[in-house]
Amino acid sequence: MRKADARHLKYRKRFTVPEPPEARNRKEELPSERPKPIDDDPDGPKRMEALLNHKNYRRADRDPDFLKVDAARGLRLQVDYLKTELLLQEYGIKYTIAIFGGTRIVEESEAKRHLQEVQNILKLQPGNKSLQHKCSVCERIVEKSRFYEISRELGRIVGLSGQGPGDCRVTVMTGGGPGVMEAANRGAFDVGAKSIGLNISLPHEQFPNPYISPELCFQFHYFSMRKLHFFRRAKALVAFPGGFGTLDELIEALTLVQTRKLDPFPIVLVGQEFWEKTIDFEHLLNEGVIDPEDMKLFWYAESAREIWEGILLWHKENGKPLV
Repeated sequence: MRKADARHLKYRKRFTVPEPPEARNRKEELPSERPKPIDDDPDGPKRMEALLNHKNYRRADRDPDFLKVDAARGLRLQVDYLKTELLLQEYGIKYTIAIFGGTRIVEESEAKRHLQEVQNILKLQPGNKSLQHKCSVCERIVEKSRFYEISRELGRIVGLSGQGPGDCRVTVMTGGGPGVMEAANRGAFDVGAKSIGLNISLPHEQFPNPYISPELCFQFHYFSMRKLHFFRRAKALVAFPGGFGTLDELIEALTLVQTRKLDPFPIVLVGQEFWEKTIDFEHLLNEGVIDPEDMKLFWYAESAREIWEGILLWHKENGKPLV
């Protein structure tokens, strides 16, 4: 045997494979795990406390001041999008029916209660113009409370689509607020189906409606990221009577489909009388600012069944049945 081989064999016999160490804990502390002893420097603990408590020592992902700086906006946009995206994937959300509408359009019993409260006050101040106007508005809300029931029924229908309540491939998605959006989430809740709510953080605290599935209730900082998720999986947009927020989402959807930034999908306006008074599409057409084909980007409906059957027919004629 050569001397080199004998030496190699000698060292191989000397060493054995050690047991794996514990994943987290050491038997002996490292020097960095112990603060400088007070006996060596009486002022050491005070300086150590100042270091540990200084804002710049915070880990970046746990530093709210850093995350709020303008230069970190790109990071905030990313996480605002990513958290919801990953969770929607985790829960198997493939397609959504986005439902919008006024937060002030409540169920009939609540609308009538509000009306009665204003009427009682008006009796004491019959000449109060402001109260008269408020009373008139409450009467209109009572009339529009039927849209709450239509939205709730639509939520039930969507919740029971496909293979039933456990099938999340087609899921109700709302802005998470009260009124018409609450009704849609409530309808899905009625039949045991999951539904999604996309809330937005505002200067004044707001609450999600209580019928959203807890695991699918999200809060956004940026309207842009919220909008992205509204349309990313949408297989229809259903717009009930509403205010600025509803108009914003509706016009955004019409613009995205008109320009083919998004593939066309059904856009249903519920309550033809309201919408024709709110947006005069015929006027836009006659003024030459939209084209005749743009009038075919949407249609009107008056009932939950009519809405759903129209959506299914549209997708069938498009060659890609929804359910």
